[in-house]
Amino acid sequence: MITELELKALTHNDIGTKAKPKRLRDGGGLVGQVGQDRAGRLVVSFSYQFRAFIPSKNKEGITSIAVGQWPKSTLKAIRKQRDIYRLEVNEGRNPVALKQAMALTGKAQTAEIKAQAKKRLIAIDEANARMTVKDLFERWESLALCKRKDKGAEIRRMFDKDVISEMGAMAVEDVKKRHIVAMLDKVSERGVGRMVNLMLAQVRQMFRFALDREWIEADPTAMLKKENFGGKDVERDRVLSESEITALRNKLPLAKLTPQTESAIWLMLSTCCRVGELSKAKWSDINWEKKHWLIPASDTKNGREHLIALSPFAFKQILALKMIQSSPTWIFPVTKQVGTTPKEHLHEKSFSKQIRDRQRLEPLKKRTKAVGILLLSGGEWTPHDLRRTGATLMGELGVDGDVIERCLNHVEPNRMKRIYQRQRTEEAKAQAWALLGERLDMLCNADMSKVVTLNAA
Repeated sequence: MITELELKALTHNDIGTKAKPKRLRDGGGLVGQVGQDRAGRLVVSFSYQFRAFIPSKNKEGITSIAVGQWPKSTLKAIRKQRDIYRLEVNEGRNPVALKQAMALTGKAQTAEIKAQAKKRLIAIDEANARMTVKDLFERWESLALCKRKDKGAEIRRMFDKDVISEMGAMAVEDVKKRHIVAMLDKVSERGVGRMVNLMLAQVRQMFRFALDREWIEADPTAMLKKENFGGKDVERDRVLSESEITALRNKLPLAKLTPQTESAIWLMLSTCCRVGELSKAKWSDINWEKKHWLIPASDTKNGREHLIALSPFAFKQILALKMIQSSPTWIFPVTKQVGTTPKEHLHEKSFSKQIRDRQRLEPLKKRTKAVGILLLSGGEWTPHDLRRTGATLMGELGVDGDVIERCLNHVEPNRMKRIYQRQRTEEAKAQAWALLGERLDMLCNADMSKVVTLNAA
């Protein structure tokens, strides 16, 4: 949907040409064309497009009717006029024909139609006034969340559990700061500080979505701060030491993990990939001849494909996975039933749960009894800590920082470098992964009492 800010940001360069004019689409059939008035001022002429029978063409087609011009009319007024015409169309009437009839039948009919339009306008305002939090979320989901990679599935799960269940039936305009606070406090009681901060951030996005569309007059989350609920976000810096990596080698056989998860742990450590990228890996992404793994743009965090040169250590894990292949598509498939071909990849949280469960002091109900096995001397660790550990080891092996950043598929923050320094670094990255693989191979096969621990290079 278009916002007032977007309209105010338009310039005369956006007018376009007669053959190819600049058009803005607001949804619901509302289309604006950028132009200028007789005084040379920038204007946007809006019309409502709909399907109707066109007598001159003797067939049905797309026709339109003017609904207002910005900035003479506000977006809110233009949308209301569009809604009036849309109701006419939904009732089987043609607004263009009605407008022509108004001109032909005189003031009496004009007054009657205006009265009907006013009545419908009141009905529209009442419908918007009754918008509930659940209604707002569904509009936000269909217009904004749907553009995210997961189509908003994770936010839908969070909101169904804590937001919709608590205030879904409330009118949006009735939601106050105290209602948001009560909901966040309830989440805080579960001891998930980071989740509270994430929840506040997403709820704030939803209400600002409503504020931008003038569905509410104030954002109830405006004065709320993360530190008052989940605390300040603390950046994790957990890195496994070399002695912990060797200890992990000894502990894994006792942890009763699946062979796939064991290989996944070593792949995350030796390639510095993200757990989500690994869980979605396909056999078709592997180049067996060149020993490359291509992560498609659709699976990466920054939307850029990432080519990983597999070291002998990492490639050995891929071969081990190939030996137990149960899906022609997925390297890490979901096995729901014995004897069937898996059609889905393993969810990234599956790895995290398996690793987390084996670091607990007490087992969860209906989960593994192998608790505490994977707890290391430096404390709890997560799959993402393996990525950080691999990058740290690269640095200690003397790999240049810029090369490490590219091995992590990080986007160069300097715009000028990003544009003009596009030299290929595949060879340097391949050497970095090879060095990392050699070190991991040594740590997994050598007596640590005879291994010299690396210092930061």
